[in-house]
Amino acid sequence: MSHPTTPDRATEPFAPADLYAEIQQFYARQMGLLDDGRPDDWADTFTTDAVFAEASRLAEPLRGRETIRASSRARQERLDADKIDFRHWLGMLDVRPQEDGSVRTRAYALAMRTPRGGQLEIFASVVCHDHLVRVNGAWQVRQRDLTHDGSARD
Repeated sequence: MSHPTTPDRATEPFAPADLYAEIQQFYARQMGLLDDGRPDDWADTFTTDAVFAEASRLAEPLRGRETIRASSRARQERLDADKIDFRHWLGMLDVRPQEDGSVRTRAYALAMRTPRGGQLEIFASVVCHDHLVRVNGAWQVRQRDLTHDGSARD
């Protein structure tokens, strides 16, 4: 079954190598901003009307860049207070260009946390489906949908 935000991947064209590398670089920069404790800059990588469905599914999706910004600031404050380093690792990136110039991606993501002076712990393993669009020449996330491994699927 196709993911609700991703068309049938079996019939979509693969991304050319230069576009694939550009999207990889986007994610390296985007997740680096979050991991480096820069929640405001990270939030700026989302469109003003972005929708972010977090993996926990305990709350409604975050709607709009400013809501995403507030959530990421609060998360960073908790990490700082708890003295935890948090890192993301994306792999198995699949990039599919769309006819309108946007890109749909699918990647596996590991979220890891390390208490300062402590041991690394894998916090979560998720599948990330994104819809990326160009805004003023730069890629931004219009929609992000995270699904925890082991969670119920439709």
